[in-house]
Amino acid sequence: MLGPRLERLEVTASPRGAFTRLFRGETSYDFAGRWKTWFAISGVIILAGLISLSTRGLNFSIDFKGGTVWEVPSSASVSQARSVVDSAVPGFGQATIEVLTNTQTNQRTIKVAAPAKLTGQSTKISAVTEGLAKMAHVSTNEVQVDAIGPSWGSDISHKAIEAVIVFLVVVAGYIWLRFEGKMAVAALVALVHDILITGGIYSLSGFEVSPDTVIAFLTILGYSLYDTIVVFDRVQENTRGLASTNRLTYTDTVNLSMNQVLARSLNTSLVAILPITSILIIGAWILGATGLQTFGLALFVGLTSGAYSSIFIASPLLALLKEREPRYAEIRRRLQSISPASAARRLTPAAAATGAVASPVAEPVSVGADARSSSSRTGGLELRDQTEPDGGDDARPTPATSPTSSAAGTPAGVPAPAPGASIPPRSGNRPPPRPRKKGRRR
Repeated sequence: MLGPRLERLEVTASPRGAFTRLFRGETSYDFAGRWKTWFAISGVIILAGLISLSTRGLNFSIDFKGGTVWEVPSSASVSQARSVVDSAVPGFGQATIEVLTNTQTNQRTIKVAAPAKLTGQSTKISAVTEGLAKMAHVSTNEVQVDAIGPSWGSDISHKAIEAVIVFLVVVAGYIWLRFEGKMAVAALVALVHDILITGGIYSLSGFEVSPDTVIAFLTILGYSLYDTIVVFDRVQENTRGLASTNRLTYTDTVNLSMNQVLARSLNTSLVAILPITSILIIGAWILGATGLQTFGLALFVGLTSGAYSSIFIASPLLALLKEREPRYAEIRRRLQSISPASAARRLTPAAAATGAVASPVAEPVSVGADARSSSSRTGGLELRDQTEPDGGDDARPTPATSPTSSAAGTPAGVPAPAPGASIPPRSGNRPPPRPRKKGRRR
């Protein structure tokens, strides 16, 4: 006897907007599948940066190259100061000139920085000092002159490189122990990507590299790693859950994880980038606090690159590495070779994200006399018995019923069988008949 028909349990949801689905983690964007596009974009930027680094190099500040710095209080403009120092010593027009403004007293200070190759002689330094004092209408004693040796900047550079190397080694070891080796490789590639992107943009744009830039640079490495770890943690969680059923490829698992944490990554990036943008616009450009400009620029470029690499570089690269493993390669091969009828039962990232069931109606199955309810997992999707909870199909009202029990033992309220017809075995949620007591009949 065929039991009650098993039908799929459909989860229907009202249509939601794009932002609602984004913040609920119900989007189904294919991040890993478009890895060629993301890698091509990064490759073009990195290649242009490497060409610029090999030809132009970086614009190091006076702290790295060594030289002389003059500061004098004056209301003159940058062009006036440049004309004064160039007339005092020919060739000093290449010097870096900035206007520093004290926000409390509104006092303006002209800062002139020249590399050591232009200030090798004391006579040139004295000539520039006298020219700036004459421009500001002050004595030469009020002009502050500082000499910076190149060894200090060289020490900073070597210590920064050592810090980056130690940081990468410690990070690789932690991720290897906490997650796995391939995740450590993907995270390191994302960090190197951020380093090359930031360095290339600084070389292409000519931004000055100062000690503040180095500090900001080390800061953005930690931020980029944090965002990548958040994504990898969700990937590992889904791998232990959905991917363990062998009905999702590793690429599908990565896509599902990325869509689930996409809102968190975007919110984290925006919350971090907005204050940096305010530092650049309000602090550096409006209030004239140029000391914040180099620090803010490094943070802005690094945070943007870190958010991009954690979403579009680290995760697709992890999917490519894991798909080469025999287990996941076999899962992909098996899922690609299934029949069209069985393909409808495959669990997709979109279905897993929205909670919808995408399996066809199952075929009827045979059940025993004491079967109560049927519930199974087909293709990772739940199938439930659609019989009535208070007695199954036999308890549904019918036009004609027998008010009393028949001789064959048919209960009241159930249509009596036709004469000569055999009574089918009981099914559904009704309990089996009581066994007769053994004994001598009187």
